[in-house]
Amino acid sequence: MEKFETISAVRQRIKHLKSQGKSIGLVPTMGALHKGHMELIGSSRKATDLTVVSIFVNPIQFNNPEDLFKYPRTLSADLEILSREGIDLVFVPSEKEIYPEAVITEFDFGPMEQIMEGQFRPGHFNGVAIVVAKLFHILQPDVAFFGQKDLQQVSIIRRLAVDLSIETAIEMIPTVREEDGLALSSRNLRLSEHGRAIAPKLHQSLQRCKAELLKGADWFTLKKQVIAEELLPASIQPEYLEIVELERFSLTQKPSEGKPFAICIAAYIDNIRLIDNLVIGE
Repeated sequence: MEKFETISAVRQRIKHLKSQGKSIGLVPTMGALHKGHMELIGSSRKATDLTVVSIFVNPIQFNNPEDLFKYPRTLSADLEILSREGIDLVFVPSEKEIYPEAVITEFDFGPMEQIMEGQFRPGHFNGVAIVVAKLFHILQPDVAFFGQKDLQQVSIIRRLAVDLSIETAIEMIPTVREEDGLALSSRNLRLSEHGRAIAPKLHQSLQRCKAELLKGADWFTLKKQVIAEELLPASIQPEYLEIVELERFSLTQKPSEGKPFAICIAAYIDNIRLIDNLVIGE
């Protein structure tokens, strides 16, 4: 496994590999690697000649300084995992390497970023778009792999690629879950024993919503019931529970017949913010 810490060195290596006709897959991460990341890596290895994994905790996508401070950083363990997996290249830049100066460029994704994550995390998607655009520019991947758990983020990145004529293909890989349904996330490491025990309620609530919606339930009524009967009694504090139509990634109270949609949730457990979703119709 080759490890690179500077943009100039990794660019030179990528340029050499591309000159040999090698296709490049990118798995961008913020570290604290888990089985979900391994699924992305596995997908990349099947689809491309070489896989690059980036590890960078991106400070400008955190609107909450405490969240940034507490984000798990397990670089030594992550590198051991990637070495065992036989990863070709790992890019581990410092904050100064990625942002030698304060960033003044801003992205505005309009209505797509004004709902759900964008509503409750102002500036988040601007920070995501900047770091992803930089990684695409530096590493020149043919394909980049992202997890479905971050559904809105994937939609934003796809829009970024279209609007900037970026040639990198964006692949979304289904969410990897624990046996009890909890979506794998680096934030799960911060849950207490009690928090971990109740966290599967998020997925269970989404499943209930899906089942009832497919039977024709009224969303406004169903949403109130799920929050009152599933989440609050379990000491889970919901931030949002919404339906989005995937074509335009817009909120709806009643999905259009025949069009794919997703039920999305964000909630606090142990004061730790978790997200999840279920996609229906794709």
